[in-house]
Amino acid sequence: MKKLNILLFSIVTMLLFAGCANNESAHEDSNAAGDDAGYNLVADGKLTFAASGEFKPFSYMEGTDMVGFDIAVGEAIAEKLGLEPNPQRAKFSGIVTGVTEGRYDIAVASHTVTEERLQQVDFSEPYYYSGPVIYTRPDSDIETEDDLKDKEISVARGTTYLEVAQEYTSNIPQVDSDVVALQSLASGHHDAVITDDVTGLTAIDAGLEVDGRFQLDVAEQAVAVNKDNTALLEAVNEALKEMKESGELAALSEEWIGGDITEEPELEK
Repeated sequence: MKKLNILLFSIVTMLLFAGCANNESAHEDSNAAGDDAGYNLVADGKLTFAASGEFKPFSYMEGTDMVGFDIAVGEAIAEKLGLEPNPQRAKFSGIVTGVTEGRYDIAVASHTVTEERLQQVDFSEPYYYSGPVIYTRPDSDIETEDDLKDKEISVARGTTYLEVAQEYTSNIPQVDSDVVALQSLASGHHDAVITDDVTGLTAIDAGLEVDGRFQLDVAEQAVAVNKDNTALLEAVNEALKEMKESGELAALSEEWIGGDITEEPELEK
């Protein structure tokens, strides 16, 4: 009888320890996946964010690593959320769809906030400001918006600059990236290119013979988040707010862009 009691006690003790171990493991898995914050992450313990890797100085390749301002911002957000940054390279035109379909948690890819995109994803508060600028060759006679009428204006495929160009012309060659468009312009193709001022200035610094003539508008660039992931959106906004208030966001802009583009500019009237 005594042996039977000892055996029963041993079995009960083993079951209790097994239950505690399972509970602890489940708790660890939940924390790793961010479930305790309701983030519904693509990969446990990681913030998977997409960028194109073709948009220097925002995202571009250095060997096998993707670097740039967007990547630095994505990594900083991940750190503030206690997650491992997991940047993924993707074609720009498919990034928003990737967020919608759950392939990426967020996109830190210099997306302009538009009504069309807001139907697919939610956006954070802006982390920088940009705007469409007209670039031409130095010998161009384009000086004002009126001069753009019926001209050949090239834009990068998948960008909002297509809609901007359509206000002036129907002759709009679309290419794979803003840099390709500017290179083509400098080589004698197209009458003009629409891209942001940072991309244009970077291309000029790299030796391309193009001129920035005038800015058409100011655009907000923000982080794209799946519409079903409101907890993650709130966390991203909180991280960006902290980065702005501490000066970290401006410092990253200075490091990668050479100036502070995190404050909304005013157009000259």
